[in-house]
Amino acid sequence: MWNFLKATCVFAMLCGPAAAQSLSAVARVDGTKSSIEDGWFGKTQLTVHLSQGVPFRVFHLADPPRLVVDFQDANWAGVEPSDILEEPGRITQVRFGPFKQGWSRLVLDLAEPMLPSEIGLPVDAQTGQAVLGIALKVASEQDFAAKAGAPADARWEASTTEPQIAAKADDRFVIVIDPGHGGVDPGAVRDGINEKDLMLTMARGLAETLARSGQADVYLTRNEDVFVSLPARVGMAHRAKADLFLSLHADALSQGQAHGATVYTLADEASDAASAQLAAQHNRADIIAGVDLSGADDAVAGVLIDLARQETNPRNDALATALLDGMEAAGKPLAKTRQRRAGFSVLKSADIPSVLLEVGFLSSPRDLANLRDPVWREGMINALAQSILDWRADDLAKRALIRQ
Repeated sequence: MWNFLKATCVFAMLCGPAAAQSLSAVARVDGTKSSIEDGWFGKTQLTVHLSQGVPFRVFHLADPPRLVVDFQDANWAGVEPSDILEEPGRITQVRFGPFKQGWSRLVLDLAEPMLPSEIGLPVDAQTGQAVLGIALKVASEQDFAAKAGAPADARWEASTTEPQIAAKADDRFVIVIDPGHGGVDPGAVRDGINEKDLMLTMARGLAETLARSGQADVYLTRNEDVFVSLPARVGMAHRAKADLFLSLHADALSQGQAHGATVYTLADEASDAASAQLAAQHNRADIIAGVDLSGADDAVAGVLIDLARQETNPRNDALATALLDGMEAAGKPLAKTRQRRAGFSVLKSADIPSVLLEVGFLSSPRDLANLRDPVWREGMINALAQSILDWRADDLAKRALIRQ
C-alpha cells in the first residue's frame, strides 16, 4: 500500500501509481462501503471502494463547480447515488456511469469551490482491493477557476467510442442516427426505465432496418451505453458527410400531459413553453456529464450559416412532415401539436437536414407502455424507415428540378 499523495497538481493527470500497475480486469464499485463525509474546517472526504486498483484521473470544472473522477474499467452496476451521498452538503449531488469506451465517470456537484488536497488509491497487497480517497478543501473562486479544466492526456484522447466512418461514395445516402443521452447521462427515468436505453434499442433497430433496405449507409453516434458530447454528435455527422441527421428522444415533462410523437426542427427561440423546457433539458447534457463546453461553438461567420440554412430549413420541414405523415399512416400516436421548433444543440448543422424526434414521453403511462413493447417499437421503426426513404426520393427529385 502507498499513502495518500499530498499534492496540488496530481488531479491534472492520470495518477501514476495506479496507472503503473498492470490493471486490465473490470473493477466493481462497492456502494455500501463508499461514502462522502463533510468534516470540520471546510473539509470533505470522498471514499470509493473498488474490487481492484484501476487507472484514474481527477480534475474539476467551473460554472457550475464540479469535481470529475474518470475510472478505467470500473463497473458501477447496482450502485445508487444515495449509497455514496446520504444527504446533500458541500457536495449537493453525485452522478456516475459509462463515459467513453473502457472508462466510467463520477461527477460531484459542489455547493462551493473546493479543491483536492490529498488523493490516493492504496491497494491491499493480499486481496487486491483498492480504496480511492480524495480529500477536498474549500478554496477561493480565483484558485478554483485558475486550475479548472480537463487535463490533456494521450491515453485518454486515444480512448474513443466513435464508429469508424468509411469514405462516402457520391451516390450513397448516409444517415446518422443519434440515440439521445447515454452513459453518465440517463435522460428521463420512469419506473426504473431509462430513456438512454430505450433510445439505443430503437436506434439500433432503425439502423438495421435501413441498412437491410440496401438504400442507405447508417451510423450511430453511440452504439453502447456511453456518453457522447453534443458537439461530438454533430461533428460525427459532418465527418460522415451525412445527408440526414436524426436524434431520438423520449423525454419527460414535469408539467402538462404531453404524449405522442413530436418532431422538432431548429429555431433560435422555442415555439412554446414545453419546447423551451425540453431544449434546456437536452442542452444541459454536457454539463450533467461534467464536460467543459467553453469554446464548443464553431467560429464560422454567421452570414455563411444563414445562407446555408436558407436551403436546409425547407428540407428540414419536408423531413419532419414525411416522418409525421408516415407515423400517422402507421397508426402511431402523435402529439396534439405534432411539429415544434426549438434551439436543440444537435440540430445546429447548417448544411445537413436535421430533426429531433420525441418518439413519446416517459411521463405518459401510455407512451411508456408503448416504448417498452417490442411489437409497438417494430411498427414505429418500420414507419420511420419507410418515411426516411420516401423523403430521400422526394428530396432528390426536388433538387433535380432546382438545378434545371
